[in-house]
Amino acid sequence: MDKKSKLHPRNQHADGYDFVRLVAQTPELESFTTRNPSGQTTIDFRNVDAVRMLNRALLKAHYGIEHWDIPAGYLCPPIPGRVDYIHYLADLLAGSNSLDIPRGDSIKVLDIGTGASLVYPLVGQSEYGWHFTGSDIDAGAMKSAGQICEANDLAVTLRPQGRREDTFRGVIQPNDLFHTTMCNPPFHRSGEDANKGTQRKWANLGKGRSTKLNFGGQNAELWCPGGEVKFIAGMVEQSKEFAEQCLWFTSLVSKKDNLQPLSRVLGKAKVADYKVVEMAQGQKVSRFIAWTYQKKKQRSSFATKALG
Repeated sequence: MDKKSKLHPRNQHADGYDFVRLVAQTPELESFTTRNPSGQTTIDFRNVDAVRMLNRALLKAHYGIEHWDIPAGYLCPPIPGRVDYIHYLADLLAGSNSLDIPRGDSIKVLDIGTGASLVYPLVGQSEYGWHFTGSDIDAGAMKSAGQICEANDLAVTLRPQGRREDTFRGVIQPNDLFHTTMCNPPFHRSGEDANKGTQRKWANLGKGRSTKLNFGGQNAELWCPGGEVKFIAGMVEQSKEFAEQCLWFTSLVSKKDNLQPLSRVLGKAKVADYKVVEMAQGQKVSRFIAWTYQKKKQRSSFATKALG
């Protein structure tokens, strides 16, 4: 794995935020801007409202989303890192398509835990024209995602997940074929761990103690019993049932130390291949794992079958 120090070269945010452009298209953002010690325009990332307004401006300026908002308390993800996941997925799919990035709505992507923000479908549809199906266990998140689709006249399929212990069951239908799935899993093991993580984050931002996340997040978005290893292991187990309906299954992995136990899980699942793709997300390195049950010589034919 090559360690990444910069965002993906196709990432529109690789050179930072163009606040002149952002404020011009979303004037409400200006009241949240400030100057850092170097004299550069920025926002206070400790301010929930500032982060939400920045996201609204980014989605409008770069991805053509005219109307975007989320209910209070829901995860408001940093856009550049989410965009990187989409671009590296495009590279992954290109590897099964004669190195040509597949584009258009015949490319089907399943976003597990799409969230109230619907960020992955918004960005992926804008950048590559893919068709997304988004699922989530939270009714409020599903309602918000539906409102974003309706307000922007977007063709995104939304399927509620009724069982916390399921990821693919109840969402992937018998006639579905997906080129890839994606997921940003809950990474804490308990509510207590999530609160501790929040305290560390606020301390790093220089704001002392708080139980309020600047990027928000409901319980289902932040933690699950056993943390992300158990969550992803369950996802791998269920993926076996849908091995013939998806080319690549993928999931973000927040902690590098979790790769080793997950590699053992994938080995036991007898996948045909798996990869670890490293990405830069702001000041840290992130990564996702990808696994497939399709042998290498089968992958291009699967893509053709899915296109049909």
